[in-house]
Amino acid sequence: MRRAALLLACMALLGAAPDGGAGRIDRARLASAEAGGAMWLTTGGDAGKSHYSTLTDISAATASRLGFAWDHDLGTSRGMEATPIVVDGVMYASGVAGRVYALDAATGAERWTFTPEVDMQANRGACCDMVNRGVAVWQGHVYVAALDGMLYALDAGDGHLLWKAATIDDRGRGTSSTGAPEVAGDVVVIGNGGAEYDTRGYVTAFDLATGERRWRFYTVPGGPPSPADSPAMRVAARTWDPDSRWDIGGGGTVWDAMVYDPRLDLLYIGVGNGGPYPRNARSPKGGDNLYLSSIVALRPKTGEVAWHYQQTPGDQWDYTATQPIVLADLTIDGRPVPVLMQAPKNGFFYVIDRRDGRLLSAKPYARTNWASRIDPATGRPDLLPEGDYATGPKIVWPATIGAHNWHPMAWDPVRRLMFFNSIDYGNLMWEMPGRQPHAPKRLNGGAGIIFSGDVPAVLPTLPPPLRDAVAALPAMRDPEGLKGRGALIAFDPLTGEKRWSVPMAGWWDRAGTLATAGGVVMMGTDAGRFNVYTSSTGQLLKSIDVGTTIMAAPMTYRIGGTQYVAVMAGWGGGGWGYPHPGSAQVRYGNANRIIVFKLDGGPTPKPAPAPPLPPIPAPPRQFGTPAMIAEGGALFRANCAICHSNMDGSNAPDLRRMQSHAVFDEIVLGGALKAGGMPAWDDALTPAQAKAIHAYLIDVQATAYADARAPKRKAKSAPTILTAY
Repeated sequence: MRRAALLLACMALLGAAPDGGAGRIDRARLASAEAGGAMWLTTGGDAGKSHYSTLTDISAATASRLGFAWDHDLGTSRGMEATPIVVDGVMYASGVAGRVYALDAATGAERWTFTPEVDMQANRGACCDMVNRGVAVWQGHVYVAALDGMLYALDAGDGHLLWKAATIDDRGRGTSSTGAPEVAGDVVVIGNGGAEYDTRGYVTAFDLATGERRWRFYTVPGGPPSPADSPAMRVAARTWDPDSRWDIGGGGTVWDAMVYDPRLDLLYIGVGNGGPYPRNARSPKGGDNLYLSSIVALRPKTGEVAWHYQQTPGDQWDYTATQPIVLADLTIDGRPVPVLMQAPKNGFFYVIDRRDGRLLSAKPYARTNWASRIDPATGRPDLLPEGDYATGPKIVWPATIGAHNWHPMAWDPVRRLMFFNSIDYGNLMWEMPGRQPHAPKRLNGGAGIIFSGDVPAVLPTLPPPLRDAVAALPAMRDPEGLKGRGALIAFDPLTGEKRWSVPMAGWWDRAGTLATAGGVVMMGTDAGRFNVYTSSTGQLLKSIDVGTTIMAAPMTYRIGGTQYVAVMAGWGGGGWGYPHPGSAQVRYGNANRIIVFKLDGGPTPKPAPAPPLPPIPAPPRQFGTPAMIAEGGALFRANCAICHSNMDGSNAPDLRRMQSHAVFDEIVLGGALKAGGMPAWDDALTPAQAKAIHAYLIDVQATAYADARAPKRKAKSAPTILTAY
């Protein structure tokens, strides 16, 4: 065994696979010291996805010497959320809509690329952005899910297609795929996104070698006349009103968190939010609505449930449990316990015995007013009236963006600390009156949502009954408290203690983290800096200006005696898809790239400064009536605003600067720009509705044009901030 380990180490040092092939990861290698050491074999580095490295060359003593090694232009300009995998000298990374890049990990030289043919029309309902969070590499295969739900198996050596499989059966729903596949036993598993749209969540398992579908696990029941044809669905059906909004789907998508435990042969999945958001609308007679906002342990051979734990029963705040899951062994009461840890959106940090789903700890890590605590005996939250917007509008913490979102967190097993970004921000939420019609492949949230920091500015524009109710809320007496804040924290999972906290520029400024045995934590920023902190105190040791916003988690590996650190850079993502003051996106644009550092490297090249924005052109003559403009504004917020934020530096075109008025219908209804990611909306919008949206945009452009010509003039309307679902 020792000789075999030595041989593997030597082969890794030379950058060659043990059997001469590429991407040869198996359980033995994943359990060896290579994982999270010289190599980074999963999106989280090791089998437990700890985002921790045992490498020590880059340390608190040497971090000041960190410099540029190489970068690679990805040829795109959207959100970058993946963490690359490095095995035997080759880096495998995914990008926009499921593109795959195989690079020489020492030089950045391209070995091959793969670009899926994504059906953007079928995937119009994708939320959020055309992102992808990684690949799985296993026994010579690279697995990736494209945005339109096609799962691909590629040859790790040259990238040629081995097989592909459709993960989405109903193309009439707003279902997409953005997460990384997970290899569990002899299957590869993938989930989907779209709970805010009109989907019923599930995960699907495929044969690793052939792509044949093995099983599918639905996360919510289908409702009548769909039979509850499994024990899990019979359990779930009892927690839903039979008269629930089955037409909308129920939500519960598994768009990220999945991790496999080979020791227990269990696959852990994190389940998303309900749709529509308000439980009164989704399941009128109440109920916990399993398996929304739950961790579910599945048997990978059959897809059967071993256990489940629901974090947010009857979720109505978009409190997904899809945030990254980390597996570890903790000493509790003097005994080692195999646990899973997660900081989901709802603001409580969960430590769960992964053998049976027993709650061990649930401590708050951010401001919460929907629940006061998680009862340690029952595992259920003690709900607070301040968070119940069924009784009237409420400002709820955390916001729908979550106290922590998809950004990977790093577990340091030596210091027993988790490093991750926390977000202190709230939402004004209220139920939309009446029964909302099902909008196929469109947002079906059923709730009004405004970020708490924007409430004072938006308040005068709200209709009088809602405006008066909001103005009377206690939270409105503290404008400073409404503002959002972000921080990088070092968190003790069992005690709930924050050992240290580093403030970020704002609530939007967060990214994935990497911790190492060298005593450092690494993370990028919205402003386009790559920072290195001490694990013990959070002291900033090194800050490198790269000129590109970083959201993804860094990773590290060693080749030829040199430790490298790599990170994917690019701004984007949904729910907050607009840039902020000081963002690198505004200053330098958003050319996506992989950036790699090493000790004693050189200065990091930055993109050329973004050219000045063109002036807002004079709008065409307004043809709409005030009623038409108002209707168009509502339609725009419900269908368009999630991408078109109408802000300087946005990834999607700024429609205040639109000059394509003459071909508006050809673009919106006819799909003239489909190849560029703007699908046709003729199946969702009537010509009259498209005309109303056009009238609204002419009004927005006219206001912006007047403001630009008279800068001190008070704007008639604020930029679109967030869709009111």
